[in-house]
Amino acid sequence: MSTSTAEENKPFGLLRAGFPFLKTIGMRRITNYPYDVAIENDDRIYILLRSTNVALIRVWFFEDAERLPDTFEDIGAYGKEDGQFISPVCVVLDPEGNIVVSDESLNRISFFSRDGEFLKAWGISGSNPGELDGPSGIAFNNMGNLLVSDAKNHRIQEFDSEGKVLNYWGNHGDGPGELNKPWGIDVDDSGDVFVSDWGNDRISKFGQDGEFIFSFGSSGDGKGMLDGPSGISVDKYGDVFVADTGNDRVQLFNKEGKYVQEFIGDATLAKCARDYMLTNAGSNRLRDMADLEVQKRLRNPRSVAIDEKGRLYIPDYRSFRVQIYQNEVIPLDETQLAKPRRSRSLLQE
Repeated sequence: MSTSTAEENKPFGLLRAGFPFLKTIGMRRITNYPYDVAIENDDRIYILLRSTNVALIRVWFFEDAERLPDTFEDIGAYGKEDGQFISPVCVVLDPEGNIVVSDESLNRISFFSRDGEFLKAWGISGSNPGELDGPSGIAFNNMGNLLVSDAKNHRIQEFDSEGKVLNYWGNHGDGPGELNKPWGIDVDDSGDVFVSDWGNDRISKFGQDGEFIFSFGSSGDGKGMLDGPSGISVDKYGDVFVADTGNDRVQLFNKEGKYVQEFIGDATLAKCARDYMLTNAGSNRLRDMADLEVQKRLRNPRSVAIDEKGRLYIPDYRSFRVQIYQNEVIPLDETQLAKPRRSRSLLQE
């Protein structure tokens, strides 16, 4: 989609009707330490799991997500061979529907078919152009090339599908456009690039060729402040969702970087967890004694994803589950949205 077409298709404004909690999928022993998630249009969900000596992608379907299957469909395994991972960080889908995974320990990018067949991998350790040191977030731009957050080289690199470097930008620092261990990355419909600048506790926006546009966020735990921002996702309206890992939440910003709201967790027990609890008296007693307000909250979410249906997926890393919310937003044209007012309160006197 061209930049001009994307801008023309953007609504004049948004009526944010609500963002209710929808469901929980997963549980301990089944979705241990979910690091990232990718969603196909047919509601096929790829959950990237990463813990000690465990590194794989577990496949679920949205409609069957609460049911415990007899066997799991897994992609990849722990190890250094082709089709294996040591420290996977991000999973995305390429324009052909193949599964692409970054590995910050092996300094490589791996490709699989949607059925889990290993296709190829590329990546060379180092600091020269085209080499990698701790690749974390990955995203495809509007030209079908792969953008990689090359974290320990403090830069963004653009590759073609075979691993040839096409462009790169970024320098180590905290000045405008500089980066300090960038983590998450995503591209909006206009081709602009949003980067979670992990070490600087901010989000930076760049043009498709790497020119710096603006940044937002600062260190702290208040509204709009960040503590180790990791995964990032931009929806079709230009809204920016950030996994604010150190603050145990996800924050939503609009396309100008203005804070909108936060998600701190509203989890219920998934169907598979309920079935397990009904056969485990000890776990039931522990839950009966627990502070359930704490139990439903997010703990160190590492990433965030939003699908075409407006469903927000939050891998709840230290609670071994994925929390899902539903965006209820209505596009507005210019006749439906008045000019800005001096008062920002919805409660007018």
